[in-house]
Amino acid sequence: MSRDFAFTVKKTRFDENYQPSDDTRLTTNFANLARGESREENLRNALQMIDSRFNALANWDNADGKRYSVVLDIVSVDIDVAGDGQTFPTLEMLKTDIVDHKTGETIEGVVGNNFSSYVRDYDFSVLLRDHNKDQPNFTIPDEFGDLHGKIFKHFIESESYKNSFDKPPVICLSVSENKTYVQTDNQHPVLGNEYLPNESSLTESYFKKMGLQVRYFMPPNSVAPLAFYFFGDLLNDYTNLELISTISTMETFQKIYRPEIYNANAAAGKCYKPSLKHSDYSLTLINYDRVERNHLAVQQGRFAKEHFIEPYQPILQQWSANCASSRI
Repeated sequence: MSRDFAFTVKKTRFDENYQPSDDTRLTTNFANLARGESREENLRNALQMIDSRFNALANWDNADGKRYSVVLDIVSVDIDVAGDGQTFPTLEMLKTDIVDHKTGETIEGVVGNNFSSYVRDYDFSVLLRDHNKDQPNFTIPDEFGDLHGKIFKHFIESESYKNSFDKPPVICLSVSENKTYVQTDNQHPVLGNEYLPNESSLTESYFKKMGLQVRYFMPPNSVAPLAFYFFGDLLNDYTNLELISTISTMETFQKIYRPEIYNANAAAGKCYKPSLKHSDYSLTLINYDRVERNHLAVQQGRFAKEHFIEPYQPILQQWSANCASSRI
């Protein structure tokens, strides 16, 4: 049996008073919003956008459109691979909960939503770039994403995860500029119209190694599909309110980060090819530095290489080779 890595789960409330801690990945979407002179206004506006979108989708028994509020917690996961108490920040996700102001009840939401990882930064921003630096044709390194996928599945199967969350995660990402999406006849009352891509992508392959399937849906009154990565049965394992909490949160982030796609002035048609070069879109009132974020991804990938991949390489290689297949 391979070494049983230990995980520590921490939660931090994401509200207008949120300030990133010293060990938070600065490329994380919510951390980027909480920086600079406009940080409180950024956060306040983003949270209001989430609540407004949630109430627009959860419109039954909600005449004034103010019945619900979404509460967000940042879930930070540290890993101890050597068993010596020294930890490395492995990944961050978001956890939603829903406050029903009519009943006074707080309803469990979904964990996942946003996903970030130092090791993923290393894989995409360091390993993949270095591998292709002097290559005439783009290729994927052998075993690309294997370690990251095994660590993620090991965390999902761990007691740390099971003691913290009742259901597997749902991660919601942007669609890819490199693919074309075709609308199908399948329609869900909350997720909306389902789309199918014309081909698989590197991101899909990477998340498949994490044990996750993907489906693409464009929710009602959205302008572009979202990618939903999940275990099990997305349509039947989660309630409508749980799904709405993910849609409202991640669609808001995407409107801020990729307005060319998610805040476009015309909705995707039955055949859709997204582009960040699209010019007919509206900006939100929230400041975001996309160039800085891409630059930081490289820095943080190098940080992972220096402080995790290289110093723990013998342990990680042995564990990865002996790692049992996922039970999910």
